[in-house]
Amino acid sequence: MERIKPVVNEIYHIYNRGVEKRKIFLNEEDYLRFIHNLFEFNDEAPALNLAYYLKQSKEVGLPKIERSARKLLVELMVFCLMPNHFHLIMKQKRDCGVTEFMRKLGTGYTNYFNQKYKRVGPLFQGKYKLVRITTDSHFIHLPYYIHLNPLELESPKWKNKEIKNYKVAMKFLENYKWSSFSDYVGKKNFPSVTQREFLMRFFSGPENYKKETVQWLKEMDLEEFKEFTLEN
Repeated sequence: MERIKPVVNEIYHIYNRGVEKRKIFLNEEDYLRFIHNLFEFNDEAPALNLAYYLKQSKEVGLPKIERSARKLLVELMVFCLMPNHFHLIMKQKRDCGVTEFMRKLGTGYTNYFNQKYKRVGPLFQGKYKLVRITTDSHFIHLPYYIHLNPLELESPKWKNKEIKNYKVAMKFLENYKWSSFSDYVGKKNFPSVTQREFLMRFFSGPENYKKETVQWLKEMDLEEFKEFTLEN
């Protein structure tokens, strides 16, 4: 099937996992590096060698590129990193924005990972999956699904609605650092990495988003999300 070409002002779900389902984040430093790249590579300016930068980013505690204000390639609305995969929701801001951003992100992180762990070859399982969000249903529900992914680490049967304590589940998600969820519910984590204004207006603010996440978890029907899962 021919790969779709991203269009300016359209919204996309992008996801991928490690080759042979291997872990792509082995420790906190790896997660921080990927999140740092989400911020720094979202710029029309060329990606530079981060090893040469000495000043620290207040956002993620890693070297920050000193340059003029960014010209965003995409609006990064949502992200979630799991040990062996990631999910992103983004809107393309300029022609080829998604393609350029993902090229810099994939190449930059793979080079970092391979150098750090003395390995060679691809890190990700082929080219990233790209799905255009075309229905109101997917646009409304996909952020919940992505932000709930970390429950796999705390409650492996969450997709079967086997959650014993919803308050505990929400607390776990709020404290999970490698996701934009906490920023969406008003708890600052990596606030400058994502552009949340549009979704926050749509979901009527942090408190309502948290409440609706719990409700979605209780009532979810994952059948309609089969095309968005890594198993397909």
